[in-house]
Amino acid sequence: MTSPRAAGDGLAMASVSPISDEAQAAYSAFCRTALFAPAQSPQWVRHWNEQIRPDAILATLAAGGRPVLSLAIEIERHGPFRIARFMGGRHANGNFAAVDPARLDEITCSQIRTLFDAIAAARPDIDVVALQRLLPDFDGTANPLAKLPSFPSPNLSLAVDLDGGFEAVLSRMSGKRKKKKHRSQTRKFEAAGGFRRIQARTPEEVHSLLYAFFAMKEFRFRRMGIANVFGDPQVRIFFHKLFAEALKESEPPFLLHGLEVAGKLRAVTGSSVGGRRLICEFGAISEDDLAHASPGDFLFFENIAEACRNGFSVYDFSVGDEPYKRQWCDIEMKHLDVLVPLTLKGRMLASGLRGNAGIKAFIKNSPKIWSLTKALRRKTAGKRPTSDED
Repeated sequence: MTSPRAAGDGLAMASVSPISDEAQAAYSAFCRTALFAPAQSPQWVRHWNEQIRPDAILATLAAGGRPVLSLAIEIERHGPFRIARFMGGRHANGNFAAVDPARLDEITCSQIRTLFDAIAAARPDIDVVALQRLLPDFDGTANPLAKLPSFPSPNLSLAVDLDGGFEAVLSRMSGKRKKKKHRSQTRKFEAAGGFRRIQARTPEEVHSLLYAFFAMKEFRFRRMGIANVFGDPQVRIFFHKLFAEALKESEPPFLLHGLEVAGKLRAVTGSSVGGRRLICEFGAISEDDLAHASPGDFLFFENIAEACRNGFSVYDFSVGDEPYKRQWCDIEMKHLDVLVPLTLKGRMLASGLRGNAGIKAFIKNSPKIWSLTKALRRKTAGKRPTSDED
């Protein structure tokens, strides 16, 4: 573990250590009373570390001998650069580092910068810390990392305000048409051999739903010419472990739902619980003879209705602006990106990453250009797949 470094006002100390069993135990203990987004939860950090084996560190800011902010990040090499990111890479969205909510007012910008000074001292090989897709606030609590210079992430995040319950949501979102479509879908699924909505409640059901989801996603990504972010076997094992272990808790922080029609899974969603938000982390449908009946839309209808019954205030579709989300959403959120260069190379890279984010934002906010981009992807499917990062 690195030696603590005093903050500019002398009230806080920062430390950095590899993510060892001891460090993870301390992090888990802090998180029992801390506020954090799902992708910074102790479960996420532990399973990602165990399955992916990244070069990872835990950076902690403490005041009065107690932690007030803790950040789990992994370091990746990109060409000549080393970039530190939230653990989970592109799977980590709506990020909010673990913080003590009762002591947020104590965290100053200069103290946060001390944390990055400690990272630079402990790991002089890191060129830039790229904290992307940050939530501006978590259930009304401001993100302390947003005190650093930031800019909007290229991708919108869309969500549904659940205030007033499901009938109120429908009244704001073409409810009569949605109910009519849902009844029509019900008849089609019954005629096809019957249906049931599943929530995974056993490890066997977790594995069944995830195997189906990975197959659905692999087919769709290949057809679209996009790199499959779920393709790495270790990433798949990570999700299997994450969702299966969540079942041990009385209120699982990670949930899987599926729609089965005629004995076959036709749609799957994976969700996380973040405060009063139910967050759809991923979803897919089987592109088969029943795809025309929109099993994904049917499952979202049921998921959102259940989120209302369970007292959530927001159903969060997470990152990405898609037509099927727009049918439900009345909240647009702009996540923030924070780039903290630690070396001269890092300053050059940060400038490039910021410019790249601006280009991506321009493309994705220009319907004609974005449609052309997606068409080119489909046309080149079968060649080297590209990712959104490309």
